[in-house]
Amino acid sequence: MKRVMGIFDTKKSLKILFVATEAAPFVKIGGLGSVMYSLPRALRELGHDARVMIPKYLSVDESVHKLKIAYRGLEVPTENENEPAHLICNVKRYDPENKSTDPVTTYFLENQEYYEQRANVYGYADDAVRWALLCRGALEFIRLHSGWVPDVIVSSDWQTGLISNFLKTTYRSDPLLSKIATVFTIHNLYFQAMFDHKFVSEMDFDDGHSPIPAFNSSRLEHINCMRRGIIYSDVINTVSPNYAKEIMTTEYGELLDDLLRERRAVLSGILNGIDYNLWNPETNKNIESSYNSKHLDARIANKTALQERFRLPSDKNAFIVAIVGRLTRQKGLDLLPHTIETLLTELPIQLTVVGEGEFMSFFHDLESKYPGKVAAHLKFDNVLPHLVFAGADVVLLPSRFEPCGLVQMEAMRMGTIPIVRKTGGLADSVEDYNPNKETGTGFTFERFDSSSLMISFVRAFENFRDKKKWRELQRRAMAEDFSWVSSAKKYAALFQRSVEIHSRY
Repeated sequence: MKRVMGIFDTKKSLKILFVATEAAPFVKIGGLGSVMYSLPRALRELGHDARVMIPKYLSVDESVHKLKIAYRGLEVPTENENEPAHLICNVKRYDPENKSTDPVTTYFLENQEYYEQRANVYGYADDAVRWALLCRGALEFIRLHSGWVPDVIVSSDWQTGLISNFLKTTYRSDPLLSKIATVFTIHNLYFQAMFDHKFVSEMDFDDGHSPIPAFNSSRLEHINCMRRGIIYSDVINTVSPNYAKEIMTTEYGELLDDLLRERRAVLSGILNGIDYNLWNPETNKNIESSYNSKHLDARIANKTALQERFRLPSDKNAFIVAIVGRLTRQKGLDLLPHTIETLLTELPIQLTVVGEGEFMSFFHDLESKYPGKVAAHLKFDNVLPHLVFAGADVVLLPSRFEPCGLVQMEAMRMGTIPIVRKTGGLADSVEDYNPNKETGTGFTFERFDSSSLMISFVRAFENFRDKKKWRELQRRAMAEDFSWVSSAKKYAALFQRSVEIHSRY
């Protein structure tokens, strides 16, 4: 009798292919790139054969990563009524030399017109074609290069949402591809397609059930790939348990909450992790002085170095507040104009900002108005956050919504205490401080308003003044386990479940 695997049976080794738009260290724009580096590696350590496929962008340096041809002249069907009937691609391959540090085996879909002649990853008028090409190109590669066939394909966000759609329609009778289970990961439900999903005419509305348009059809630009990923995938997951619950509500569901409630039986949330080798204060080469939770006094050297780096007055007693990441409304930064100037005026704080986005001019003006108290590095930086989290006292994350969030985990790992709004992954990863019970790892608030933020900020500052209790708070935060090991085991179980569900069809 054939044995049916349950969700907690993770002993069987799986072949897993992640198809995404970015993956570190080859190309990283946001959190997705970090996940596509760390999660497959963690699954590899558990004994699974996890691999990744992304486009071969201009920025991918072949001399550094030593790519080799895996398939030449791959013909990807376009379904165009006129020429071209196919787009010609190559597939190149990267193999790790050191499995303890290198990324997993990675495939690159190479096409001059849509990937290699572009300076950026996102933001082109023909992005709908670029991502449709990635989805169908990945499937054609598997179909024609049958030396390695995954048990599961994992797609991420709207850009690769058509993979499960293609598999359930175009390739439903294919003897090879029809056997592959699909998992659709929602990293951020807000972004669903080429357009703003909240302003769609009745004529352009995509119910998700019509055939996928040809590559040269203007209709392709109006396809809601997020909706289709949710409809056609065997299993759906988000990047935190709380966000999985939130997106089934009208407030957070981005007009897809009805559909998500229909599919709630196969919807779950798994909290993302962080790279503990990278975010390790004992071995981190990007900080001034190494330390651990037993020797937190050594952080003072990092605080001084951080103040020097941002040209702030050297003061070991200053309350350093950090803001790191995308400077956008999603991150709740529109609360700051109502609070931050009062805090800067009334309290001995220093504010350091690292990132870019729509609030750059606000922080630039704030820096000019409060010299010696505010300093901003207004561009994306991979290295500087390490020093910030090694020297700052708190990190501010008052997000409107936050599917997972990595910043709070990275900060806690380094001993910086988060002040967060209790939403999404922030609610899953930060426990509110209770001085009476001596529990908690940060300061949280629920209502999205400036008064709630102000109260949490003042709570943090008042507790910071009690050095003994603050040290204990730091130690609890640093002791939290946000490594990928725990998350990878849950993902492995989820992938096993997708195989089980798919086998029923």
